[in-house]
Amino acid sequence: MTLNGRDIVCVGCADWDTEIRTNQHHLMSRLGRDHRVLFVESLGLRQPQLAARDLRRALNRLVRGIAPPRLADDGVYVLSPLVLPFHRYRLVRAVNRRLLPRLIRRAARRLGIAAPVLWAYNPQAEALIDTLRPSSVIYHCVDDIAAQKGVDAESFRQAERRYAASADVIFATSEPLAARMRELSDRVVAMPNVADTPLFASALDHGPVDAAMAALPRPRIVFIGAVVATKLDLGLLVSLARARPEWSFALVGPVGAGDPGTDVAALEAEPNIHLLGARRHDKLPEVLRGADAGIIPYALNDLTASIFPLKVYEYLAAGLPVVTTPLPSLAGVDGVVTAADADSAAARLDELLAEDNPERRRERSRLASGHSWDERLDEMVTAIEQASA
Repeated sequence: MTLNGRDIVCVGCADWDTEIRTNQHHLMSRLGRDHRVLFVESLGLRQPQLAARDLRRALNRLVRGIAPPRLADDGVYVLSPLVLPFHRYRLVRAVNRRLLPRLIRRAARRLGIAAPVLWAYNPQAEALIDTLRPSSVIYHCVDDIAAQKGVDAESFRQAERRYAASADVIFATSEPLAARMRELSDRVVAMPNVADTPLFASALDHGPVDAAMAALPRPRIVFIGAVVATKLDLGLLVSLARARPEWSFALVGPVGAGDPGTDVAALEAEPNIHLLGARRHDKLPEVLRGADAGIIPYALNDLTASIFPLKVYEYLAAGLPVVTTPLPSLAGVDGVVTAADADSAAARLDELLAEDNPERRRERSRLASGHSWDERLDEMVTAIEQASA
């Protein structure tokens, strides 16, 4: 892997110290091993709500917003710019267009960054092109962000069209996203999400099991990720739990991340649904080591129509059987079984649990091993170098 020693300025769509690591964290931490990386934290595309999670985040941003870039444990420099989150207002967008370039130019100069690769998950990075004079412009389209609750879709789509026209390469994490991006550019490369497969494959080895998981009756069906109403089909989960009351359903992740209004009362009312909270990324194999199957019970809506969940290959690398709702991006993915409702999900899980054994688990993990972040990053770097050439 090489980018000829070039520095990287990454404009993310999440904070660096978030509870759930996403593709931007996996890729930038790996690039940070050999390159100087400045990661610009989320610019607050979603309008904040008067919820504890949003208020804590706003307070942290105020404190960090006046500080210089900080060096994270991953070797990445992290900047928390002070920007106004109410992007639906023209005046706010105008203020941010003037404020953001100044803050990032100052941080780049402090770090000695010049002519970097501008790698953006947020098309508002268009404001940085004239300031940074990047050697390459990358748009990494990971979600249909305009479909997210609280995002000003019109201003986002306009910025996306402009930034896509400037990008040397557009990476899309699913075929539905790639199809939409091809309407804006002919420089689109589909790069579906993958996983830290060596880490998750360690779940097949003997070792500790997460204590909360170990305390649950078997079989244990696990979901890892944010517990939010915008993505999860909460009704399906409740129906599935009632269809198999002897099973344990463990939901491992923060509640309301990105959707603070999520109401989990219906989940908490079911005695065999267990909200276990978030775990550190490196501790997730201990969770999966104690699981019997993994599920992805996503609702089918505009947001999930183009989503490729990272947990697909995390589950498979750990050897678990996987049942998911019929997300378009997962059509044809080896090792994944789809079910459209609770009854069919229960039936598919019955079959998978009955036929599961150590040999099948090793085979799933072997299939997933070719979908690692290291291999994906090599492919991306090659695409960037070809575009630069």
